Amino acid sequence: MKPKLLYAASSYIHLMNFHLPYLRAFRERGWEVHALCADPKGEIPFADRTITAPLRKKMSAPENFIAASRIRSLVKDEGYALVIVHTSLAAFFVRLALKGLRQRPRLINMVHGYLFDDDTPAPKRQILLAAEKMTAPQTDLLITMNRWDHELAQKQRLAAREVFVPGVGVDFSRFATASPEAGARLREALGIPAEDYVLLCAAELSGRKSQPVLIRALSALPEKVRLVLAGSGAEQENCMALAKELGLEERVLFPGHVGNIGDWYAMADAVATASRIEGLPFNVMEAMVLRKPVVASRVKGHEDLIEDGRTGLLYPYGDSAACAAAIRRLMEEPGLGERLAEAAQAQIGQYALERVFPQVMAAYESVTGEPVRA
Repeated sequence: MKPKLLYAASSYIHLMNFHLPYLRAFRERGWEVHALCADPKGEIPFADRTITAPLRKKMSAPENFIAASRIRSLVKDEGYALVIVHTSLAAFFVRLALKGLRQRPRLINMVHGYLFDDDTPAPKRQILLAAEKMTAPQTDLLITMNRWDHELAQKQRLAAREVFVPGVGVDFSRFATASPEAGARLREALGIPAEDYVLLCAAELSGRKSQPVLIRALSALPEKVRLVLAGSGAEQENCMALAKELGLEERVLFPGHVGNIGDWYAMADAVATASRIEGLPFNVMEAMVLRKPVVASRVKGHEDLIEDGRTGLLYPYGDSAACAAAIRRLMEEPGLGERLAEAAQAQIGQYALERVFPQVMAAYESVTGEPVRA
């Protein structure tokens, strides 16, 4: 009989964007793979079974506790040998579902960025840390991918064992067709003059990504600067309203979720991001491999990838004036953007999928085995 794996995340997009190589690897190594997420848009490749869980982004939503109950029953019925969880919401409620089971599968939690840091208000930080401590006994291995999370996990003993890996790996080969010519064609299609300076932020439009900081920064920059917010999400209408309020409707573009993201990077002069908190962000790594200078908020995750003044520019989170000043430096200081982009590209290879995949699989395989007793 094949050993069974439950591979869980809050969202279908997260599994599709980051984890198909790992699902494929388990399947090819003889595992029966079940993938679980909220509202899947279809069957997940390399999964023998795709399972829907009614997970909702608000932690206290009743649906999340219903999901935990269903997951508990699922685990009992299926006899999984291993459970691997991703994203904070799914990680908490899956581990909550395993709490108190007389026999439970081994569990790995890969942390893509704790949703708190030293600057988080104390009540929120304490609640989120308490949730991690409560589910630590169900965590046989904790995998972190930025320095702050790694140090916290060790200090607070948030699992039986903890290891550090440089993310899940980025498939940089998919950008092989990106070219200046493709970027120029996209600019023309969007009606952006060749002489304009284009900033790209490719990310979900959410409170955590803080796109309003970029919109406000744009109001302090010359008319020829355009901002492209490539993505969709709950904050899109608010961002569009802010752009209108500031008279920037013609300078802020909202193309929605886009394909051929390499062409969008090729179209841009620089990449800007304003996140409140990160794990190890793909959009920054993608920009770096494509030799686009990056301006980013000084938060965990960004600080792991960017050395300020050498491989990119960092500014204090939420400070739109400082963000605008950093962008202006890129525009006005001769050669700065090229120097930053060249240094960034030289170091980003360590995050490539072919380099990271063996490290992640080694961590996973260090835990595979028969179910353990609590």
